[in-house]
Amino acid sequence: MPDNQLGEFLRARRAGLRPQDVGMPGGHGVRRVSGLRREEVAVLAGVNADYYTRLEQGRERHPSAQVLDALGRALRLGPDACAHLHRLAGTTPAAVLTPTAPDQVGPALRQLLDGYPGAPAFVINRALDVLAANTLAEALYSPFDPADNLARMVFLDPAGRRFHTRWADTAQAVVSHLREAAGLDPDNPRLRSLVRELADQSAEFTRLWHTHAVRGKTSDVKHLLHPDVGPLTLTYQAFDVREAPGQQLVVYQAEPAGPGAQALTLLGTLHATAQWASP
Repeated sequence: MPDNQLGEFLRARRAGLRPQDVGMPGGHGVRRVSGLRREEVAVLAGVNADYYTRLEQGRERHPSAQVLDALGRALRLGPDACAHLHRLAGTTPAAVLTPTAPDQVGPALRQLLDGYPGAPAFVINRALDVLAANTLAEALYSPFDPADNLARMVFLDPAGRRFHTRWADTAQAVVSHLREAAGLDPDNPRLRSLVRELADQSAEFTRLWHTHAVRGKTSDVKHLLHPDVGPLTLTYQAFDVREAPGQQLVVYQAEPAGPGAQALTLLGTLHATAQWASP
């Protein structure tokens, strides 16, 4: 990770905003910077422009929590991005910065996965590695080989763009999740290795990574196209595993009695039949 992560984050988020996004006049003529100027961010946050410049340049590394809150409001950061900003500046209480748990999934959690026979369910770590999955999740992700990491499946597997019919939205979400993970656990070697791999092999990942967008994995809608059952619109919920910090249980579900639910039932039947028929 770069030495001036706080400055890089502030510059990237400043570049992603236009004056009209924050209620400021855009002025006339050609602006020499993309997004807001440093002086404009300083005015919005109510801080000295020179102080803000020193923050971006890494010459000031100890802003107060109040300054960070003001910058978060000025840059229109959501809750996850604001928390990430505080972590980068070192103002998050140490108790929140929990270490990553080992990548073993406990027997009770594995049993819970199997308790969702009609819903794809799986466990991931902060690097989006799939640590365990129930039968229906294995069937859902059967187009991928291997189905071992959600980020690699999106950016590096050719099946990713066919499977995710709104690929751009999915790609942005994946990168935002990894950015949050990097703030939570910046020294995680697995996460560092994954980011290097994706950056080396995907220009689109690199572009999105440098936007510094941050979002936790909580809930969303997925629009998928499975080669065996056709279109699927599913929602998911992600739950933190309290006994294993960094792990999350992700459960997908379809609208009850809708076409998505019927497609999941068919998918489960096809997968079971294939498993039974295989030697």
